Amino acid sequence: MSNMDMNAPTLTLCSSESCSSSSSSSTTTSSSPRGEEETMLDLPLNKKSSDHQLILMKDMFADKLRTTGSQKSTTIAQAARQGQKELNEQFPRVRLAHLPTPLEFCPRLSEALGGVQIYVKRDDCTGLATGGNKARKLEWLMAEALQQGAEYVMTQGATQSNHARQTAAACAKLGMKCHILLEDRTGSKDVNYNENGNVLLDDLFGATREKRSGTTAGLDMNAELEAVAEKYRKDNGSKVYTIVGGGSNPTGALGYVNCVYEMMQQFDEMNLNVDYICHATGSSGTQAGLVTGLKAVGSNIQLLGFGVRAPKEKQEGMVFDLAKGTAEKISKPGIVERSDVVADCNYVGEGYGIPAESTIEAIRMFAELEGLLLDPVYSAKGAAGLIDYCRKGIFKKGEKVVFLHTGGNAALHGYINSFK
Repeated sequence: MSNMDMNAPTLTLCSSESCSSSSSSSTTTSSSPRGEEETMLDLPLNKKSSDHQLILMKDMFADKLRTTGSQKSTTIAQAARQGQKELNEQFPRVRLAHLPTPLEFCPRLSEALGGVQIYVKRDDCTGLATGGNKARKLEWLMAEALQQGAEYVMTQGATQSNHARQTAAACAKLGMKCHILLEDRTGSKDVNYNENGNVLLDDLFGATREKRSGTTAGLDMNAELEAVAEKYRKDNGSKVYTIVGGGSNPTGALGYVNCVYEMMQQFDEMNLNVDYICHATGSSGTQAGLVTGLKAVGSNIQLLGFGVRAPKEKQEGMVFDLAKGTAEKISKPGIVERSDVVADCNYVGEGYGIPAESTIEAIRMFAELEGLLLDPVYSAKGAAGLIDYCRKGIFKKGEKVVFLHTGGNAALHGYINSFK
């Protein structure tokens, strides 16, 4: 059985005993290459035996590389198991997500993109309210809310916010009230966009909501959130727990530190030497958690976020600031350097929540080749970057790239006109 989080969702807070992974250390053994070296030295030096010697040397070198890579992978996996144990001992957690999520190879997509070996980390399969990356964050955020005795959970996001939808579902599951502030960032008057998709699901999960105009100069949605929460506290005496947009604070980012620990074990079990992990990056919590987790286990896998809203410098700055806070939270200050944070924001298109041609192409490509559904706001813009990097040869044939699917396909129902 896997040492990862093979759990169904429950509502109990995890103690150090109930959440810690029980595991036995796996080891990688290999025969010593010394016997091969001595055999080769005894060969007569004629052309035929010299060719044989070269073949043996090549095989021996390849075996050494495989052994070294396997040993390093196992060491990292052991660090990941220890990291999971420490997270669960140090911080409260409520089980909401179906973990571990699958890691799937995409053969048809890989072939279509020139032989780059593409794997998808299926965080669209986290289970909570159609799945998505926010479920991982909410496991730690909602545990903190319960610990503080909150009656209300309040958060904010864009009209078709995946985070709002999963927060509303988590509140329904845990018997808490949910109030959401939705910001109109697109100016769309489309009824489907404003009432279908995630908005409909917010209502079905029993959340109340109010709207703000995204065109209001100087509007700070997190500050607006706190103002509304304070009014509830003052007027009603309610105990309110607020969650910043996207669940992107050090507590929420723990979900993606833990995701790294999960993936490192999957890579080890699959004997998979990954070159890149890429994903859509917006409110910064997912990327901040990932980069912190990678540094915590000593992995040299390159991480790349494809931006969905902010320009490159701002996006990278937000991720770095949050990563520093996350590293401090897990008692590993200073492990993340500014150069570890990389975002490419060339696939945003006209703006946040507005699909570009490359966004629609990515949605159709993943659907037609692999039966995977992306969303028009986040995952498809990340996938558009992945596709372009493969076509340009930045991701090369034979390299192994993991695309972290952050979910969100419920939002497709709010974008019907984009596919006509």
